Amino acid sequence: MKANKTLLQMKYARIISEFAKESGMSTSEAMDFFYHSKEYELIREGVSDLHCMSVGYLVEDLMEEKAFRQ
Repeated sequence: MKANKTLLQMKYARIISEFAKESGMSTSEAMDFFYHSKEYELIREGVSDLHCMSVGYLVEDLMEEKAFRQ
């Protein structure tokens, strides 16, 4: 299922903001990481209705992806 594009943009902003806080990154760094992440790709493609998951859950996934990349 595809989500409303405006609502997705608002969710992306919340994810990036929370990810920046959790990871200690600047907002700019967090945004760059998010838009190059597997998480973003899956949400954008509408895989498994991932966009319906909470911001906290998605940030946890991003933290795991960040740890995996290091």
